[in-house]
Amino acid sequence: MPTAKLEIIPLGGLGEFGMNCLALRWGDDIIVIDAGLMFPESELLGVDVVVPDITYLVENKQFVRGILLTHGHEDHIGGLPWILSELKVPVYATEFTLAFVEGKLEEHQMLDETELIEIAPREKFTIGPFTIEPIRVTHSLADCVALAIDTPAGAIIHSGDFKIDLTPLDEKAFDLHTFAEYGKRGVLALLQDSTNVERPGYTPSERAVIPRLDEVFARTRKKLFFSCFSSSIYRIRIALDLARSHGRKVAVVGRSMNESTEIAQDLGYIEIPPGLLINPGQLRDYPPEQLMILISGTQGEPMSALSRAAVDNHKHARVDAGDTVILSSRIIPGNEKNIHRVIDHLNRREADVICDDGASGLIHVSGHGSQDELRLLINLVRPKFFIPIHGDYRFLRRHAQIAMETGAVEHVIVIEDGDVLELNRDDARKREKVTAGRILIDSGSSIDVVEDLVIRDRRILSEDGVVLAVLAINRRTGKVERPPEVIMRGFGGADVTDQARETVLKTLEGLSAEQKSDYGMVNEKVRVELKRLIQKSTGRRPMIMPVILEI
Repeated sequence: MPTAKLEIIPLGGLGEFGMNCLALRWGDDIIVIDAGLMFPESELLGVDVVVPDITYLVENKQFVRGILLTHGHEDHIGGLPWILSELKVPVYATEFTLAFVEGKLEEHQMLDETELIEIAPREKFTIGPFTIEPIRVTHSLADCVALAIDTPAGAIIHSGDFKIDLTPLDEKAFDLHTFAEYGKRGVLALLQDSTNVERPGYTPSERAVIPRLDEVFARTRKKLFFSCFSSSIYRIRIALDLARSHGRKVAVVGRSMNESTEIAQDLGYIEIPPGLLINPGQLRDYPPEQLMILISGTQGEPMSALSRAAVDNHKHARVDAGDTVILSSRIIPGNEKNIHRVIDHLNRREADVICDDGASGLIHVSGHGSQDELRLLINLVRPKFFIPIHGDYRFLRRHAQIAMETGAVEHVIVIEDGDVLELNRDDARKREKVTAGRILIDSGSSIDVVEDLVIRDRRILSEDGVVLAVLAINRRTGKVERPPEVIMRGFGGADVTDQARETVLKTLEGLSAEQKSDYGMVNEKVRVELKRLIQKSTGRRPMIMPVILEI
């Protein structure tokens, strides 16, 4: 096809963090790299997740040959159920990534109808005119790859998320050699992760957290709570190794933490010696100085295990005075309020909370390469065209500047979601844009698209009405000052006002004074219980809005 040109079409992740998704097209063949989601901003009421608008892929579905995944983080695989509901194509990923994908597809009852194909570093495979070689990279998750893609126009390298860790815990180091080999042969374009482009120097190895964490384990005299991203398998491994060496039994608490630990153990990324793990129900059988609780909720999610433990509302995990809580993760922008609220509650329990302040040693390191690593990879690959990916526009632009400063690239091109970049061996140019943007998803019991928030709200109000639960709570004491009032408008079906009022009162009575002072938790608890009652009693799904009056 001599007149065909290679097209690079980002559909998500260029102009924002998360929602990574990029199409590569030659003639009548399209492959898609990653299928991520992003979590909604607080103003997107009623939205669970945000995924890329794949109108372009749907319009060309007969040409889409498959989805290739670089690794298993949500911002790279979380949109799969939505995309696969529109496109019935194979999914290619490494063993560990596929384990996460299987769980996600099973949850959405899509596993049996989806073809999953395992790939491995340095094992080439072909899809249409594309020959793909996965290249091992290091990241905060196991089994991550970059993708080197030979096309009729030349070789393209997509870095995925990476940092250059030459001493990883699994001893599977970043494959600098293969990148250098491609650089010698000639690379048409390098698409490289921009996440840490504002950080100078190198990102430390995962091993860099061990000395500080070891010191914390050594000086902790009571229970030790360890919280990190549930996908941070190497961090979990470090915590388990330290617990064993310091004579502590380990209880894993929280669904996501349990699932990740089980997957990592099944695939051999974590080896847990017999007798180290105990059931959370056994925590009371051991003295506190012999316990570590590996717990999910490091981002302060309102109903996570750590958030509930922080307000003394967890069945097994109880935080007592003198306990130590380690938050071994970064704060994702937008989560500051939730995290600080949890830390405040933990301090009320008189726990010693250790965050990543960097003041006396690291307890968290990033999984993304800093400026010197970005320069190193650019110098190894020496592409004709350099295209920054993953990040807000200012990150892409800064990355472009760094690439030009290396002198190792001929041309730098900054593109955003919806741009069509047309390449051949000698030239690159932007064509007209394709449809791109965000699709808002309410994933309740199925995958429901929120086409427009205003229209959605109006539709709910017109069809199912609104329920207001008005609560008067004393900010200082947490006491409910007067009986809750429940107001229903535009709401057909059985009259459940009295039952709703009793449900709200019962929910409030089940909360401690401290929990009542956490309005985010009160709001969510009341909303969930009212939703359950009304759906069960009437089959309706009204808009439920708890209103808390501070007395």
